[in-house]
Amino acid sequence: MSKNMLNGAQVIVDYLIQEKVPQVFGLCGHGNIQFIDALYERSQEIKTISVHHESVAGFMADVYYRVSGRPTATFTSCGPGSANLPISLANAFLDSVPFMAITGNVPTSQFNRGAFQEMYRHHQADFPSSVRTMCKKVFQPTRGEMVPLAVRQAWKTMITGRPGPVVVDVPFDVFMESAAEEAPNAIAWNANISSRCGADPEGVEKAVDMLLSAERPVMLVGQGVRYGGAADELRKLAERLQIPVAASASGLGALDVNHPLALGLVARAGHYQANHAARQADVLLALGVRFDDRTSSSWIPGYSFTIPPTRLIHVDIDPEEIGRNYPVALGLMADVRTFLRQVHAELDRRDNLFRKSDARKKWLAQIDGFRKEWDKFVAPGFSDDTTPINPQRAAAEIDKALPEDAILVSDIGVHHNWLLGFCKPKRPDSLIGSMGFGPMGFGVAGVMGAKFAAPDRPCVSVCGDGAFFMHANVLGTAVEYNLPVVWVVWNNYAYASIRGLQRGYLGGRELATDFKHPETGERYNPDFAAMARSCGVEGVRVDRAGDLGEAIRKGIAANRPYLIDVDIAADVNPAGAGVWELPGLGQSKPGIGTRFLPG
Repeated sequence: MSKNMLNGAQVIVDYLIQEKVPQVFGLCGHGNIQFIDALYERSQEIKTISVHHESVAGFMADVYYRVSGRPTATFTSCGPGSANLPISLANAFLDSVPFMAITGNVPTSQFNRGAFQEMYRHHQADFPSSVRTMCKKVFQPTRGEMVPLAVRQAWKTMITGRPGPVVVDVPFDVFMESAAEEAPNAIAWNANISSRCGADPEGVEKAVDMLLSAERPVMLVGQGVRYGGAADELRKLAERLQIPVAASASGLGALDVNHPLALGLVARAGHYQANHAARQADVLLALGVRFDDRTSSSWIPGYSFTIPPTRLIHVDIDPEEIGRNYPVALGLMADVRTFLRQVHAELDRRDNLFRKSDARKKWLAQIDGFRKEWDKFVAPGFSDDTTPINPQRAAAEIDKALPEDAILVSDIGVHHNWLLGFCKPKRPDSLIGSMGFGPMGFGVAGVMGAKFAAPDRPCVSVCGDGAFFMHANVLGTAVEYNLPVVWVVWNNYAYASIRGLQRGYLGGRELATDFKHPETGERYNPDFAAMARSCGVEGVRVDRAGDLGEAIRKGIAANRPYLIDVDIAADVNPAGAGVWELPGLGQSKPGIGTRFLPG
């Protein structure tokens, strides 16, 4: 190879450095040692974080973006190494989170020969087929000279339009082959591309007309507002027109939950004031939301939404989401921040806005009544002092213990529903969860990505005992890289969310959801605190609600990896104003209020 030429691996690493990627997360294998060697050469400019399971790398890259707003990359080897990644790829894809997955593959000279770890029985070197449904696009350069084009196009695909992960699948020899005298100029190719498209001007005017004429308007916000950087524009519009703001689970925190116009969560277990206002709205402005089954109470009218007669204005950067689950009175393809700025510009040209906002007083007074009913409904759970700890009380104690700048990364499970109901995120990155694919381990591993993104902020994971046991290898990674994160293990000795379904839909026929000792029949789990200590992580056990907040404060103050094993009751599930249906098994009942049927 000419000394003046970069090989494929060096081109990729140089391009990542140009894009200001501070570190990559991954795991070694024989298929990517040349790529790791290229990282070694540039180790002063880009850090390499070695993990103990490939899905952990993906979850870390995912949450790193959610906190920092900058994409990063992962590296995995051929065969099982990369086959461990699709869970985190799919999670990022469905939550519109970009990262670049650099996967190794067998040498091109061995394609279709059944080399060690080659997927060849349907198509040669066929890892790309296994992930096409789980990312925006797969690139597979098969010669060194193809790498520069692949890496720059992959980066552009990842960050433009609706963001999402991409895969660059590189055969072993292509990492080593001469590729180019220099990597593509990242600034020239990608820095000047903007996907923050606005809505058509006539559509903006119509949207403003509909909002101003509405008697019971509601705004519904999703992840597009949080990660699209539109929180300031949202708050300004809510205050300007006195329109209350409800949130999907992915949108909580876009507006400070303590703001007078914040309604909280719309969902199957949603807050009464949020569901009851949204389902009575005459105009609903939806910004960057998907209207999934949990948000929409399985699309059964009268629980989360009543569309129609509610007139829906749906704004999303992905036109595929508009009109997917509800008919629209107005659908606009646009970046939500650009759209909100367009709305403000249009309002600057309008008169009598104060008179319009005054007309909202009756509507907001009604909503205050709904809020009082909700507060009365949930009040007993905040004072319950039982052992195991009441889960509502646990969520409230966790929320109170966190500093204002803390980042809470939730795993998937029944605890996530409790956190969504009773934590009060103040900013877009206060509470981070997985809402599309819902893989266990997202919060266990993702909290470390949060810490890399925000080293000066407290980073706390709340994760179920099932998810933590699946991914306990994170303890070693946290020690190796001195990451002062706190894990709160929500220990209810069960896959409790699924056990709740067995109890609610299957008459209590429970199987494969409890963790029990084979001899005594008593609930069983490993001693997670002792497990943590064996890894060099501080570990403590908490079984009283009054001690939980102090344990979290101590864990944050320790400034080292810290685990809190918390004994939490599993017999209570969060109730709210919505419902959820499992077709063929029936639907749940709302815990508060009844179905709204418009007159």
